[in-house]
Amino acid sequence: MALPVPDTVAEASSSSSMKGPGLGLARIWRLVCDPAPGRLGYTLRMAAACTTTVLIGEIWQVPELAVPALVTMALWQKDRVTNALAGVAVNVLILILLLIIYALIRLTLDHPMGLVIVIALLSFSFFFLGSASKLKPVAYMLGLITVYGLIAIDQVPVGEVVTRALLYTDLFLAVPGAVMIVLGLLICPSPKKILTDSIAARLYMAVRLLQTPDALTQERATDMLREGTAVMMKSAKMASLEKIWSLHDLACLRQAANSSVAGLALADEASRARLPPGQLSRLTETLEGMARIFAGGDYPTAIESPVISSEHPSLQAIAALLPSFTTPPAPVAGKSPEKKSSFFSEDAFTNPDHVRFAVKGTAAVMLSYLTFKVLDWPGIHTCIITCFIVALPTMGEMISKLTLRITGALIGGTLGIASIIAVMPHLNGITGFLALVFIVSLIGAWVKTGDDRIAYAGFQIGLAFYLTDLKGYGPTADMATARDRIVGIMLGNLITYAMFTSFWPASAYDHLGASLRKLTDCLKRQGKAQSSEDQLQAAALSQSALLESERTLEYAMSEPAHMRADQPSLQAARNALIDASRLTEELLATPKRPDLADRTARLEQIAS
Repeated sequence: MALPVPDTVAEASSSSSMKGPGLGLARIWRLVCDPAPGRLGYTLRMAAACTTTVLIGEIWQVPELAVPALVTMALWQKDRVTNALAGVAVNVLILILLLIIYALIRLTLDHPMGLVIVIALLSFSFFFLGSASKLKPVAYMLGLITVYGLIAIDQVPVGEVVTRALLYTDLFLAVPGAVMIVLGLLICPSPKKILTDSIAARLYMAVRLLQTPDALTQERATDMLREGTAVMMKSAKMASLEKIWSLHDLACLRQAANSSVAGLALADEASRARLPPGQLSRLTETLEGMARIFAGGDYPTAIESPVISSEHPSLQAIAALLPSFTTPPAPVAGKSPEKKSSFFSEDAFTNPDHVRFAVKGTAAVMLSYLTFKVLDWPGIHTCIITCFIVALPTMGEMISKLTLRITGALIGGTLGIASIIAVMPHLNGITGFLALVFIVSLIGAWVKTGDDRIAYAGFQIGLAFYLTDLKGYGPTADMATARDRIVGIMLGNLITYAMFTSFWPASAYDHLGASLRKLTDCLKRQGKAQSSEDQLQAAALSQSALLESERTLEYAMSEPAHMRADQPSLQAARNALIDASRLTEELLATPKRPDLADRTARLEQIAS
């Protein structure tokens, strides 16, 4: 028998559509327009990097300049350290790829069937690595470069094929890598600055929740909460690699990162009580003062807990949190170091889904390759590039993001064609051309640096525009190329969608149980925490687990009727997640809750 749903959950499920899983047009538009902290600067730097890559490519006359521009947009990072590390890694990987491509060229030159077999094997390998290893963020990009380098051989004079193919493939990654290292060090902020800005953003958001808790503010606060501390802890780790910040300062900032998430969660809980502003003035003044210090790149110490007239437990918990906000816990003697994860995931060679994903991705690539070969239409080779970019594991993800991909491709293609018709004829030099590239890159980068649910559309805008306008050197007036490449993008989307939804279609709902079990474990850990430090860490992990579960449910709700879970099951899962969201905030205010067991049992029941 299903466990009863609390009244608060029933009320929340019938309230504003801003709460809970869902990605309608209004929600997408709010995500596009969201002025998230640091988003504008990140966007400007990414657009500048893409434009710089195009400038270097024009100077060196790199063919297919769209590929290095796309690599730059795909790999560009927020801070200077991560950019430098990614740039070095890319340049190291390119040396390995060059050796592989050289050997494969010698094997497949003048052997068409051998080339087909090699492309299939490479595609399978990179799709498998993208599904079952730590290379997931870059495996598809490496596969794209390698496979495209082999396919481009047919377009190079035979006498120069090996030398040119190696040189061009090198430049495809070497140029973006060099831009990430040099330009990233010049224009990107320190990861410590990224970290302090992130903490300040959460404090400012907590203040807004307490002062003006409207629906939009609560939605943006929820999005910020769901990020947990993973991104901030990564910034702290990158800052430690700079060797210019003291270990004590970084430990204080790590503690502040955990505290800021807890403070924001408590403010979200308190905002639902609609307390009189007079009871909050001293608390909000203290939070604003702390936020200004963090925004300046420093952190406050010896924070005094303000006197609060309200007896609301969440407000009292925030006040109690402040004195130790930046005080790191004492090191525990004999504490075992965290176990490092392996290169491959635990189920890499036991879970058949990884192999199935690789087979479907390979089939999409090979069908795209054979299509443009049979049609003798080289201009639509972009269908192969698209296959590597848009592959996703479940039906829900494919469907929910298909609209974003097609919309992004149409926007980018329209901008590309419009610029060929209306702008290119008036460009007499490289300056105007680079300005055009920067403006469109800015549009794509703004969307890409937003929420993960819209980032694909931003990348597709860049993909379509670069592949349309970056054909030769300088401005182009070739409308046929623009047409062919947009057709290739759409064909690649169609083929990939057909392959991934026709063979071994995987439902997102099948993955919901694992994410709910992870969430249940985090909530239980939070309830059993013996120290404030353990409680803060568990609360941050609960937020990340909530994000994973909500996204999985969101994908499951978008699947077609023939494979979608029944509506009562989806609604029960949604109500349970709303309750879990409330629970992780309530545990921060009142840790020892007698209803914890019953409410986590509901999650376990749905997960089973």
